[in-house]
Amino acid sequence: MPRFDRYMLSQLLAVFGFFSLILVAVYWVNRAVSLFDQIIGSGQTALVFFELSALSLPNVIRIVLPLSAFAATVFVTNRLASESELVVMQATGFSPFRLARPVLIFGLIVAAILSVLAHYLVPASRERFSERSTEISESVSARFLTEGQFLHPSDGITFYIRDISSTGELRDVFLSDNRQPDDLTFYTAKRALFARGPQGPLLIMLDGMAQSREGRTQRLSVMRFDDFTYDIGALMRDDRRIYTDVRSLPTSMLINPSDEVIANLRNPDPAAPFRELQSRLSAPFLAPVAAMIGFATLLLGAFSRFGLWRQVLGAILMLVLVQFLDNAFTNLALRKASYWPAYYAAPVIGALISVAMLAWAGRSRRVRPHPKRSEAAA
Repeated sequence: MPRFDRYMLSQLLAVFGFFSLILVAVYWVNRAVSLFDQIIGSGQTALVFFELSALSLPNVIRIVLPLSAFAATVFVTNRLASESELVVMQATGFSPFRLARPVLIFGLIVAAILSVLAHYLVPASRERFSERSTEISESVSARFLTEGQFLHPSDGITFYIRDISSTGELRDVFLSDNRQPDDLTFYTAKRALFARGPQGPLLIMLDGMAQSREGRTQRLSVMRFDDFTYDIGALMRDDRRIYTDVRSLPTSMLINPSDEVIANLRNPDPAAPFRELQSRLSAPFLAPVAAMIGFATLLLGAFSRFGLWRQVLGAILMLVLVQFLDNAFTNLALRKASYWPAYYAAPVIGALISVAMLAWAGRSRRVRPHPKRSEAAA
């Protein structure tokens, strides 16, 4: 690799690492705040919070890397232009396409990183995140120990706790059991405790009352009790089906999915694995396109002591346009499986825009004569 390519590529990679670190931290903190309220508020420990936060990092990095590549390219190109290094290289005979070679190599490196994330790390982290979320949702702490809220841990069950003491005692408990369409039972208790039973957790209600209405006779019966045990574990031992998110499937399973895999999907669409595969294949191409758009747009500007702020603004608008097209074409591809080429439309359009701007930057420019000098010469 020529010396100029190595120099510019090293600059791009160094700035890219800096911007990636900053943007990932910003996105991750934003994600972690909502996750913290959900995890800690449901009675889980800080260790669970850090585990789930770490599992969300691969997807955050996947989202951030194209933006980091664009920001690094714009920053380095603007600095090289302000220090006249690009002017010197153009004076030696380097065309815009030749100057763009290290930028293209840089974009392909970022695309390779995105491919590893999209095909391996992100699906694995999503699958593990889904497993841990299911385990948490099935725990007693996450599903029942929430103060001041009406909870619905199962169909036909409503549960409410006014307050939880420091010793773990539940105060003013309300439980509604309407799993049978015609029968309805209300349980109220001043105090309650959770206990471990042979088949799962038990709710021991103290000093309460049970009101039952029979659907056939419409009779209301009231029973007061000093203590009453309710099998909470029965609410968790159900045969509900756990569906799989297509985004958590490995790429090898998306290439030729079996009927069992499709049946276990949350949305059992036979075309869903194929669409997800095309999305993973096309997404990494946005990174080199973003880098080339940033470089080509700034190359259109001439040297100025005030910088290339107009070209920087234009590059941002061009990137927004490409991202808008990507979202539009992705929505189009989701409508019908035969529209899968739409996944690649935005990267192709972005590449054509970059080539057109590089060609425009390399056009021969004829210097216009100064009006006063022309009159003097005449």
